[in-house]
Amino acid sequence: MDAHALECHRKAGRIAAECREWARESIKPGVRVRDVLEGVEKRIYEAGAAPAFPAQSSRNSCAAHYCSSPDDEMTYEVGDCVKVDIGVHVDGYIADNACSVDLSTDGRWTPLVRASADALAAAIATVGPGVRVGEVGAAIERTIMGAGFEPVRNLTGHGLARWKVHTAPQVPNYGERGGGRIAEGSVIAIEPFASTGRGYIHERGKAEVFMMVRPPMKAKGLDKDVLKEIQGWRGLPIARRYFSHLPTDAVEDTLAKLARQGSLVRYPPLVEEEGVMVTQTEHSMFVGPDGVEILTTC
Repeated sequence: MDAHALECHRKAGRIAAECREWARESIKPGVRVRDVLEGVEKRIYEAGAAPAFPAQSSRNSCAAHYCSSPDDEMTYEVGDCVKVDIGVHVDGYIADNACSVDLSTDGRWTPLVRASADALAAAIATVGPGVRVGEVGAAIERTIMGAGFEPVRNLTGHGLARWKVHTAPQVPNYGERGGGRIAEGSVIAIEPFASTGRGYIHERGKAEVFMMVRPPMKAKGLDKDVLKEIQGWRGLPIARRYFSHLPTDAVEDTLAKLARQGSLVRYPPLVEEEGVMVTQTEHSMFVGPDGVEILTTC
């Protein structure tokens, strides 16, 4: 981790945190989800950075990866339990953070929101060079279960690298034996998910998030403008709404062909299998020789 990389991570973290807090205040009943997500991304660009992945906001049993389509009219509603997940990069160096918002009138989801936030604090308290990720996961599991809920067991925190949102180590939301160790000089994102059910998610619904994982095997038949736009993101996740300025048929045809080739991966929404409520809280941090530096603070 050289000085330039760390300063870029820090700048990305500050911007991500500011956007997270703007989103937290903007999420209200009757507000369109797309307006919040596009507002977040507008602020990222105005701050001199770019999205590390499309801004996402998932409601209720949808735990993650809900990203508005170009014409999405869905609004937040009274009683919702809302997550917002925001990634920012500066010169490819990434910060990732998330929070949850209780839109009930009686505070019914506040204990669940607090459980994921408290679990994140407990996890951060365990982090240090050489610590096994299983120990971090155990702190998350202990805190969430102590609050009367279940951690989502098939979602994890992760490392962050230049132009890569998910790298080793995976940081589980439950205790496990062994596992990798956290390296000094690394940047990681820890994101506890708390659930009122069993704590398992599966893919459901139409994907609006995509990621190029390798160059196309065949360029023939691919729209050049769409392909150029995709490749300009250098392997970072993208959203269908990023292509609203291009012909819809060309966008859909190119996305479909790249997916069939295996060059493009789709990321559908992730939904709790029992249809119960889920919350998420996340920070990115630098694990330095002198301790842990939380990057995503205002």
